Amino acid sequence: MNRFLISLFAVPSLLTLIQSCAVNSPSKDASTQAQQTHQMNHNSGDNLSAHHQSSTHSHSNHSSESASLTKAQLTKPSQIAVNQPQTFLIEIQDKTGKPITDFETFQEQLMHLIVVSEDLDVFEHLHPEYDGDGLFQVEITFPKPGSYTLVTDYKPSRMSEEITLLNAQVPGVQLTSSVKINENMSQILEDTQITLTSSQPVLQSGQEVTLKFNLKDAKTNQPINDLKPYLGEQGHLVIFKQSNPLTKADYIHAHALKNTPPDEVHFMTNFPKPGTYKVWGQFNRNGKIITSSFWVKVS
Repeated sequence: MNRFLISLFAVPSLLTLIQSCAVNSPSKDASTQAQQTHQMNHNSGDNLSAHHQSSTHSHSNHSSESASLTKAQLTKPSQIAVNQPQTFLIEIQDKTGKPITDFETFQEQLMHLIVVSEDLDVFEHLHPEYDGDGLFQVEITFPKPGSYTLVTDYKPSRMSEEITLLNAQVPGVQLTSSVKINENMSQILEDTQITLTSSQPVLQSGQEVTLKFNLKDAKTNQPINDLKPYLGEQGHLVIFKQSNPLTKADYIHAHALKNTPPDEVHFMTNFPKPGTYKVWGQFNRNGKIITSSFWVKVS
């Protein structure tokens, strides 16, 4: 898509990485990223890029802002509406503002976009389309008013994997209700029963842990045998720590371990701080993507 698409939006203004977005006129959120090692989890809210290494671990963050390589800008519609699909533009630039034009495919996509509401009730995993000249476009539908965090994950050619947090504010009346935390570790999603267990009886911050998802057929109560790869792996895991506002330090992304039973998907990760976290596990059962979610408490 040519750059004239941007003219469909009002003139955007740059915002910082984790600032709230204005809703009366379109704007751009600018964020810078620093290199980080791709091992356990995103532990620092200031560093914004990751080396892509083992598929058995989650992202980890160890470097400083001085190593920043790129920045991302979000262009939003002039008026964000609830329950209406709308197009958002994400432009990737180098430190000087020049568009980055070449990207590498990882996990079968050029960019992964995670959209979560501030209360962690809403979750979406999308894949923006690349239109060239550093510009991605994606259609997002927000189901309710409130503040949303957009996590972009991309890898410029011959560079480190980059993680960016952007924000979108959806106008409207927000219901004032406390977040309901369901501590049930088993749920049925249509024809699949998913149960979450861990390698530790009590989750401890700063300790490596394996999260285990067991999948059974809800009708027969038998282990499933039709689990297919999702984004090149047995499953996909995203974790956010309950926090207000959500920051880089609250985000964890893990990759599935290999050589597990056919009805189980395991992820190795590390919760950096005590608190309450929400875990989303995504799986491909015979071509249909299943997204499970669980709350866990970490001491």
